[in-house]
Amino acid sequence: MTPSRQRSAGLLARQKIASLARAGAISAEAPIEAGQIQPASLDLRLGPEAYRVRASFLPGQGASVAERLNSLNPERISLAGEGAVLEKGIVYIAPLMERLVLPESIAGAANPKSSTGRLDIFTRLIVDGSDAFDRAPAGYSGPLFAEISPRSFSVRVRGGTRLNQLRFREGAAPLILDADALRARHDEAPLVDRPLALREGLIVHVGLAGEMGEVVGYRAIKNSDVIDVDRVGGYAAVDFWEPILARVDRRLVLDPDEFYILASRERMQIPADLAAEMAPIDPAIGEFRVHYAGFFDPGFGQGMDGKPAARAVLEVRSRDVPFLLEDGQPVGRLVYERLADPPDALYGATQASSYQHQGLKLSKHFRG
Repeated sequence: MTPSRQRSAGLLARQKIASLARAGAISAEAPIEAGQIQPASLDLRLGPEAYRVRASFLPGQGASVAERLNSLNPERISLAGEGAVLEKGIVYIAPLMERLVLPESIAGAANPKSSTGRLDIFTRLIVDGSDAFDRAPAGYSGPLFAEISPRSFSVRVRGGTRLNQLRFREGAAPLILDADALRARHDEAPLVDRPLALREGLIVHVGLAGEMGEVVGYRAIKNSDVIDVDRVGGYAAVDFWEPILARVDRRLVLDPDEFYILASRERMQIPADLAAEMAPIDPAIGEFRVHYAGFFDPGFGQGMDGKPAARAVLEVRSRDVPFLLEDGQPVGRLVYERLADPPDALYGATQASSYQHQGLKLSKHFRG
């Protein structure tokens, strides 16, 4: 008897995600669009309605999201046509167009899209029977929901708006690269444009150095106008963001409950057979939180000369007290994971690649 071919473990690339859709493991109320399928993830779309609720929740084992939602006496909001405004500081639950019938060997992990994080929209995936956000367990069969809570700006969304994305993993556990593997890969082709600093991943440092008058970050302006999430390049940055200029001492004091866009000191690139995700370096490093919106897809930051070409954009919020950040301070770590197979198109090869070769950059909604 010929032994069956063993499946490759790791994150699924775009061609395998498309195969899952064709096989019915991913289905939707409307046909899945080619632009939804990224090099190693699938963009998820809001359905035709959302519900305003008084509190976030998880359904827990044996319960459905719909059951928990109904127990909160939610207020229904139509997202048809021009959609609706989701007010900052309010929690909403939105059924998504997509649903899953996953094989027992495949699980899903979700994250906000990069543009979602840069607008300070707190977004998490919820599935039936789950006691954890942003996870679809192996073999999950059922609907998908997004919890949405705008923080800095009220936003307009509609059916079809894409706020979060889902990765699919074959195998029991993530195939995370350890320190030895990261050093070997860096020797092959540089992962960053500086010497490696490793601690359960690649340490990322904040960049606050620059010429006097150079913009090194942005702080959100409170009480700004509503932002239409589907309107690209439609807003003047000056109406929503206060530029932060470089200082001689290369420092920045984070004020409590303010939202900042900063950038890493390092430039980086993601090899074609890997993907990455930002993770906390240590919960005790300081009185601030870096939001980790969006996955780093294979091909991100690859320069024409083979050198790292993109900085990581950091979404930062201070906690209860002012906190001093200094140039080069560690703020996170980049965790690399193997793909089961390289994707047939890398980040930067499609129109959906909005942040290739980026430096400090606001979301695609702003100009100037």
